[in-house]
Amino acid sequence: MTGTYMDIAAADGGNFKALVTLPESGSGPAILLLQEIFGLNQQMHDVAKHYAEEGYVVVAPDLFWRIEPGISLGYDEADFGKALGYLGQFDLDKAAEDMGATVAAMRAMPEVTGMVGALGFCLGGKLAFLAAARCGVDCAVSYYGVGIESLLDEAGAVTCPMAFHFAGEDDHVPQEAVAKIKAAFSDHKHTEFFDYPGAAHAFSTPGRPSYDKASAMIAHTSAVALFRRVMGPIYNLVELWEAHVDYEFGARDVDATMATMVDEPYVNHIPTMTGGVGYKDLHRFYKNHFIPKTPADTKLIPISRTVGSDRVVDEMLFCFTHDIEIDWMLPGVAPTRRYVEIPLVGIICFRGNKLYHEHIYWDQASVLVQIGLLDPANLPIAGIETAKKMADESLPSNTLMARWTESEPAAE
Repeated sequence: MTGTYMDIAAADGGNFKALVTLPESGSGPAILLLQEIFGLNQQMHDVAKHYAEEGYVVVAPDLFWRIEPGISLGYDEADFGKALGYLGQFDLDKAAEDMGATVAAMRAMPEVTGMVGALGFCLGGKLAFLAAARCGVDCAVSYYGVGIESLLDEAGAVTCPMAFHFAGEDDHVPQEAVAKIKAAFSDHKHTEFFDYPGAAHAFSTPGRPSYDKASAMIAHTSAVALFRRVMGPIYNLVELWEAHVDYEFGARDVDATMATMVDEPYVNHIPTMTGGVGYKDLHRFYKNHFIPKTPADTKLIPISRTVGSDRVVDEMLFCFTHDIEIDWMLPGVAPTRRYVEIPLVGIICFRGNKLYHEHIYWDQASVLVQIGLLDPANLPIAGIETAKKMADESLPSNTLMARWTESEPAAE
């Protein structure tokens, strides 16, 4: 991805800068990225890079240029005070004109090969609403937009698909304002609302005290789903995932495996906390502790698969003979030569056409029972029976519940 600046002519004279971040492919549908009150700071650069990884041409105009070009603030108390001062000088209508000029410039870019959407946070969340109402974007996503309730006479002008994300504990966007916005869009068939109970304003900004990783990730998945649905690009996530798995277990090629992933991916095998964060550690893990430390007879038998906008959830049986020390699953355990079958679930997240992270879950107790390191007697655990039951639901349930027979209805 590359980040450069382009000049855009304002409708009333003058020029302003806009940050342009291209996807790896060099072209695609586009996102108009709308700033917070802190200008085009590092956070906006990070968001631009993130959405470029998702396959979009991202253009972020400097909407404070009429006050002072190139404003970039942090989130400490001093910069927050400066940001509020700039906000007091901000002309919303002129900003909307500048957004319109940016959208026109984006549609003329050779790198923009499809539609144009809008995305904004805080002040940018309100601007995303105005972009949908005034600037002819094809869709819009607003995060905790401050002051939208004062502009609801323009709600009728929004005809494109739109999504609003609101924090349940937002001091800047109270629930009364959220209720008014929802009421104004109650007849809009293509408008979605997402609420995050317990989250505060700016829950999607890493580095701020209000950052809520879980809410931010869920919101991002919803935002990507809207952009994909309206603008594309559509990626075959199943094909990408299966290629990754084939490189791991078939070709056993470390570099080919890593090539299917983003620049800084991570993998976490939840029961044993093995894997790696970042290219260097994950490459080391795959090279030394995963690919050569997986039994040769390993089989993955699919049970179910769920495909979303940015992730695949695979449910499978993981079958192997414990004939080598498996660093990532049974670290420090000498081979027992025993055969194992376990249910395993992988949650695979993508950014664009590359894997971003894997969360892999299995029942470690069942593994330990099957290799003879854990006695299931008097414990609520089972061995290979868990795999057999997942593959065949007709097998008996509740076999570990001594009281199951007590609840059987009396014969009449």
